[in-house]
Amino acid sequence: MTDDLLEENTIVLPEGYQTLNWFHGFGRQIGPLYERIEDDGHYTRAFYVQEHHTNGMGNCHGGMLMAFADMAFGHAITMSVHRYWVTVRLLTDFLSGAKIGEWIEGTGEVVGAEDDFFTVKGRIWCGERTIMSGTGVFKALGQRPAK
Repeated sequence: MTDDLLEENTIVLPEGYQTLNWFHGFGRQIGPLYERIEDDGHYTRAFYVQEHHTNGMGNCHGGMLMAFADMAFGHAITMSVHRYWVTVRLLTDFLSGAKIGEWIEGTGEVVGAEDDFFTVKGRIWCGERTIMSGTGVFKALGQRPAK
């Protein structure tokens, strides 16, 4: 066994969260990632900042935050129309940083739709502190299979 596998087992998730089933490809590189879905369909995605998420200053790397914003904001398409999607544009503002051990959460809300294009407003935060805010334009693709 390796230490990175043992480290993941020590994480105690906040209530309602479960591990996101994305362990291959890019998900393996940036994970583990987590998700909570409420009965009303509202969702929150999350991750603990770990060493492999950091830049040379020991802060969460901006690229990690952008990748997380992309999948946290874009998931609004999955939740609203149950379709696959690709990112057309992602505009964000970095408002604060994140350190190793911090629990980062994010969500998005569809604020506009035309044809197969959806505009999403999103937010990434740690506790009461907003880390990023932004908007994205996503193109909806084919239907996702039923779970």
